[in-house]
Amino acid sequence: MTAITQNLPRFISDLGISIIGEKCYSSLVENLNVGDVDCLKYSLSKGLGIGIVVGGSIMKVPQLLLILSGRSARGLSLPAYVLETLAYAITAAYSYRNEFPFSTYGENLFLTIQNTIITLLIIYFPTPSLRNAQAIGPQLAIASAASVASAIALYMFPKDILSLLQMATLPLSLFSKLPQIMQNARAESTGQLSAFAVISQIVGCLARLFTTATEVGDLIVTAGFALALVLNLVLGVQMWMYWGSDQREDSGKTQIGSLSEKEKVEWASERQGRVDVVVTPKSPVPRHTASPSGRKWARKVD
Repeated sequence: MTAITQNLPRFISDLGISIIGEKCYSSLVENLNVGDVDCLKYSLSKGLGIGIVVGGSIMKVPQLLLILSGRSARGLSLPAYVLETLAYAITAAYSYRNEFPFSTYGENLFLTIQNTIITLLIIYFPTPSLRNAQAIGPQLAIASAASVASAIALYMFPKDILSLLQMATLPLSLFSKLPQIMQNARAESTGQLSAFAVISQIVGCLARLFTTATEVGDLIVTAGFALALVLNLVLGVQMWMYWGSDQREDSGKTQIGSLSEKEKVEWASERQGRVDVVVTPKSPVPRHTASPSGRKWARKVD
């Protein structure tokens, strides 16, 4: 078997070396040394990292499609997405400036881009109570300008400041999820929140804890992923608790809309714990058929 693995095509061996390094490639692939625990852990970390980066590039696409198909951002918290986007951007800038392997942080770059688009869509599709057509344009312009300015600033900041900002991602992660968690609890619904995105984030955080510990060993980054895992688990529990609540609400609205006005009044009365009894009045007795004394009248003929 080693005669085959040691003579693989050049492009395959070059690809393997570029991913796991020459030492681990020689040990695991060429010599088939499956007892090399360090190289096994490193290769597993690399594989998970690449998978997370690829998954992160499409993680928020279902959320984008939900908003666009429904032309609504109901149930999504604007402050939550703004803070979450900032946390992703800081982590991406911090990891890039510290020359971490791209497989350990690449998804943060893609999530920053996707979250920025979602944030702009939340502004473009506000809730009915906050809808103001004249203010949407200026708000989108301000949000777009702030996104570009933040990206430039993060790229130009020195490493010392980025280290402080990376520490700040811990409270940012907390405060980015709390508005969404509280909004879900108040509405007893997750609205347009994508289950795929929530589950993907839970799985991604679990994998990132392993890859960060194996390849980077940065305690600040590890703590950030641990906190994000806990908060995403809370969102996952809410998704399970409130699953189907929107369909029941929409079904109830449809049934009520098909009722007549009288039935709507009766339904509303029953919801308030009382029932109004409607008594249909009797028709008046014609005067030519009966009298109070019960005697019939006849016209006198001369």
